[in-house]
Amino acid sequence: MADSAVFRSLVRTFAVARKEAIHLRRDWRSLLLALAIPVLLILLFGYALTLDLKNVPTVVWDQSRTPPSRDFLALVQGSAYFELYAMRESEKELRHDLDAGRAMVALVIPSDFAEHIAAGRPVTVEAVVDGSDANTSRLAASYCRGLGLIFNRRLTVDARPAGVTLVSRAWYNPALRSPNALLPGIVAIVMMVIAAMLTSVTVAREWETGTMEQLIGTPVRAGELIGGKVLPYFVVGMVDVAIAVGLSRWLFHVPLRGHPGLLFATAAVFLTGALFFGLTLSIRFKTQVLANQIALAAGFLPTLILSGFVFAIENMPTALQYLTYIVPARYLIAIMRGIFMKGIGLEILWLDALLLFVYALAMIAAARGGLKLRLE
Repeated sequence: MADSAVFRSLVRTFAVARKEAIHLRRDWRSLLLALAIPVLLILLFGYALTLDLKNVPTVVWDQSRTPPSRDFLALVQGSAYFELYAMRESEKELRHDLDAGRAMVALVIPSDFAEHIAAGRPVTVEAVVDGSDANTSRLAASYCRGLGLIFNRRLTVDARPAGVTLVSRAWYNPALRSPNALLPGIVAIVMMVIAAMLTSVTVAREWETGTMEQLIGTPVRAGELIGGKVLPYFVVGMVDVAIAVGLSRWLFHVPLRGHPGLLFATAAVFLTGALFFGLTLSIRFKTQVLANQIALAAGFLPTLILSGFVFAIENMPTALQYLTYIVPARYLIAIMRGIFMKGIGLEILWLDALLLFVYALAMIAAARGGLKLRLE
């Protein structure tokens, strides 16, 4: 008897899922957009958004014009971080290049550069950076200091005995490539977009078109309705995850050192929570436009800004750092980066995975509770 009831419940759930899949297939534009979003985001974040700073346009005013100053300029030109834009003859020309945005860094080599080098005295090379972009200017200034250290080391390597040498190494991402850090987090972004765009309008559409009253008159229960509503979008979401992972791996060569099964399992848990989050909004607000806008504001934006995807959580104000603990994407991104770059598993990531599971259960309960009074 119990088995028969479970079977009938599954039949009703899949009937709702079939109905939703038919609607999704007819709304082919939304389906196409849902499948195109991961491709667009991977290409956008992989090519356009980078935290690396290379080929910084640089102008130079060499007041010395001596072999030592030319050696220093050769070091600048040989660096992958600087691109010599032009040689100038005055401070006015340097200022004009910075004002016009043609250069990000201006180097001023003093006229007594060679004399100080020959006498073994310290000499100052002025590096002026465009501070209108604070993050970029900090990186550029750091690179300039690095050039100074390299030049000093070349001068002193034969003049004095070797001292302490600090050698730094970056584990997990030796080349410090931005795509390796950013693209694993695309999985969370993609799933929140799918939830905001698709499931946040499902039940609201039923109310607006007047078909919800017909569903209420059928034997379908609340749990069967929300399960059937989510199932087609879960399939679409997992296809999107596969697209995002595949493009990250083969187009941008992001290493996948961990177990793919664990990656897709944790992504499925997060996707479940995200879909039921969008469904809950659709149930609560009953209008497609309002539910969609709130889903974007409450789901996508915190995922982008407060999850550690782009901005380091440690650099945020203390109040915002505490706020990030309620952003589920924070835990998924930590899992994705751990699996992709570190190759670790649940022995370390178990707490993040557990919190994602709690999030999914909470969203299922919220959707089920929101629809209960309207159907039973």
